[in-house]
Amino acid sequence: MDIIKYPVREEWSKLTERPHLDNTQLQTTVEQVLNEIRQQGDQAVKNYEEKFDHAQLDSLAVSEQEIDEAMTEIPSELLDALKLAHHNIAAFHEAQRYEGIEVETAPGVRCWQKSIAIEKVGLYIPGGTAPLFSTVLMLATPAKIAGCKEIVLCTPPNREGKVNPAILCAARIAGVSHIYKVGGVQAIGAMAYGTESIPKVFKIFGPGNQYVMAAKQQVSLHDVAIDMPAGPSEVCVIADENSNPVFVAADLLSQAEHGTDSQVFFITTSEKMLEEVQQEVMRQVELLPRKQLAKETLKHSKMVLVRDTDEAMDLSNAYAPEHLIIATDDYEVLAQKVINAGSVFLGQYACESAGDYASGTNHTLPTHGYATAYNGVNLDSFCRKVTFQHLSEEGIRSIGKCVEVMAEHEQLDAHKNAMTVRINKINNKQG
Repeated sequence: MDIIKYPVREEWSKLTERPHLDNTQLQTTVEQVLNEIRQQGDQAVKNYEEKFDHAQLDSLAVSEQEIDEAMTEIPSELLDALKLAHHNIAAFHEAQRYEGIEVETAPGVRCWQKSIAIEKVGLYIPGGTAPLFSTVLMLATPAKIAGCKEIVLCTPPNREGKVNPAILCAARIAGVSHIYKVGGVQAIGAMAYGTESIPKVFKIFGPGNQYVMAAKQQVSLHDVAIDMPAGPSEVCVIADENSNPVFVAADLLSQAEHGTDSQVFFITTSEKMLEEVQQEVMRQVELLPRKQLAKETLKHSKMVLVRDTDEAMDLSNAYAPEHLIIATDDYEVLAQKVINAGSVFLGQYACESAGDYASGTNHTLPTHGYATAYNGVNLDSFCRKVTFQHLSEEGIRSIGKCVEVMAEHEQLDAHKNAMTVRINKINNKQG
């Protein structure tokens, strides 16, 4: 990890940059795959499954029998864990239900909002070196609570054409409608355009590698909405002299093991803590099964020494991390200073892993600095707010003249006339 001591603010912009990848060729490849999926449907999907996932598939759909078998294959302790996590995620998202309030903005003018679920949503679940069954719960649970009528899930199969059983179990627990054995760009294209087997959806959710992310961004230009722009995962940890270096190092490494394009960012007010965490990271990384991945990630990660906690928070807000862990004594005070972050973990015991799996908050979060403008997935992500209004004759009298004047000055005479004919109707009745 790079160690930076007392950087001046003029250096922060460069300091908070994420690793950059040249994805010119990647975009061309993604566009080619998407075009074939759009034109050839299921056949193109099967061709790419054979090419990329090395699976020859007769059917893309996962059968009910396969899900039944999966429920008996996973260890009972994992099944219990999935059910507990689902309960907590459901409880947190249930509490986010929107209750619209009707407002009389002027006499006779009533306005209100109604939250309406997106009818068809698509969930992409990676299934490679780390099959993310937890993400199934994070996405399908709020989709079900919101009332989405069709929840479509795509995830890559193994070489035998089987889907990871924990993914299937999580999907059943959370109420997924349809599951398909499709990974990568072809999955995004299938959900965006629809094929003979896979229905077209209105919004696509879920993480993935840079090819998946590029595919989501391409289809979002014309064909379907997406949850958010996203990139590799990241964490920022803020520590003081009393933080636990073992905990901090474990938190940094829990993110570093995601992949070589992930990033960890450590900020501390204590030089002693910086040294202890550095030593602890070096010790713990050697114990990890995925240590080579973690070591590559650490090469472009940073440890920063700052003068005080105010500067630490300013730097964190400039970085706008996906995950922010405030492991200081005064975490409650510092929490009030958070401006840019996807999800925040407070105190010594709130590890990021808790939010990743079972505390109840959603782990699908903005990365790559997008936390400056985006929030993580929540119940509203699966809904639209539709506005309603009703005007009585009294309402026309209240705002009619205002509408006429504004429309006239915008030189939109038809707009003005739509109000004028109503005003005349009311005036004629009174006359």
